[in-house]
Amino acid sequence: MSTTAETVTVAPPGPWPAPMAPVPIRATVRVPGSKSQTNRALVLAALSDGPSTIVNGLDARDTRLMRDGLRALGVQIEESGDSWRITPPGAFTGGTVDCGLAGTVMRFLPPLAALADSPVAFDGDEQAYARPMGPLLDGLAALGVTVSGESLPFTVTGTSALAGGVVTIDASTSSQYVSGLLLIGARLADGLDLRHAGESLPSRPHIAMTVEMLRARGVQIDDSETDRWVVSPGPIAAADVIIEPDLSNAAPFLAAAAITGGAVTVPHWPSESNQPGMRLPHILQQFGADVTYDEDGSIIVEGTDEIDNIEIDLRDVSELTPVVAALAALAADTSHLNGVGHIRGHETDRLTAIATELESLGARVRVHHDGLVIHPRLLGGGTWHTYADHRMAHAGALLGLVVADIVLDDVACTDKTMPEFVALWEQMLADSVAASTAEISAESAELA
Repeated sequence: MSTTAETVTVAPPGPWPAPMAPVPIRATVRVPGSKSQTNRALVLAALSDGPSTIVNGLDARDTRLMRDGLRALGVQIEESGDSWRITPPGAFTGGTVDCGLAGTVMRFLPPLAALADSPVAFDGDEQAYARPMGPLLDGLAALGVTVSGESLPFTVTGTSALAGGVVTIDASTSSQYVSGLLLIGARLADGLDLRHAGESLPSRPHIAMTVEMLRARGVQIDDSETDRWVVSPGPIAAADVIIEPDLSNAAPFLAAAAITGGAVTVPHWPSESNQPGMRLPHILQQFGADVTYDEDGSIIVEGTDEIDNIEIDLRDVSELTPVVAALAALAADTSHLNGVGHIRGHETDRLTAIATELESLGARVRVHHDGLVIHPRLLGGGTWHTYADHRMAHAGALLGLVVADIVLDDVACTDKTMPEFVALWEQMLADSVAASTAEISAESAELA
């Protein structure tokens, strides 16, 4: 059976009892489009030299905020089902942009605002006020842009004719600073020579994604030197793009097979991709799951008898940390998750949130400067706080499959990147029960 969400409603705010899995999870789950690709494609279409079409773009809170933000800057967006037509303006206009809690909106649109003909005000959810913005705003200031404020809310007053040149920033807290500036590099009169000076960069696959999508539109970028990107000035070509499935959003579904001894299939898994979620199959194999691919391009994850403990560096795939931590809490022994100190500045302080919630269920967790040490214990039920963070909700729902009486305080935060989450999750369970019933019936018929 195939789990889809062709018609969905967003889960209402409030407590959500995470359903347990009465049988091993066996289902096919079709996940929606990649948020990272969708929002980059939207920004590139707005900067292009003509209209572009995006197909299979993610329709979720983060991408709605991006579309509304672009409209506030004068971009025309026509939506028809899963096809969006984006027409760039002659010049970006001033206005007000609501960033919500979307990192891509608060880090990608200020550079566009630097090209606008009048001031652009940025605001967002109260929780977004704590998210770091300084390196990006410093980079804009180095380009000659006037910025009032050091974090949300702030106002950008730019010019439609920025010179460009050398800009040096410390992007060790977010790769999005690099991507945001790279996106406008070709529109600067002298191009952009962007350099990172600081500790190791997180989430490098996201930067590679930005570079690849720019090159696909004819932009010349020299990234042969580590932590330096030289963008040549020139047009950004209009292009029609098809968005890949969101591989990171597949994480809780594929992990569900691993912890229940079942099998979950996700169709249209790309053979190559710069999405960080491409590392997910290898991570699940480290935990002891079996991973295969069929001739139609689907990935199949099957659980085994035990969940192995792991030691892993998640710097390049830090968005997977909550789900990986949930798996580690069910493993046979102690796991070490490293390279993720920077996720203290994500939607919430994810290190503290993960440790607090796992310990509330009975695990023992040590937080250090760059990650987590997770000691599994017998887990019990309780309230799992999501902190308005979709990845925390995914982790809580995953644990709820095998730990009784877990209640998420608010599952509606999954609307950020996957409004279909609850519908897909519940359908996955229903399909698993149906598959188990059919298997039992077939076995009974053979014995009769």
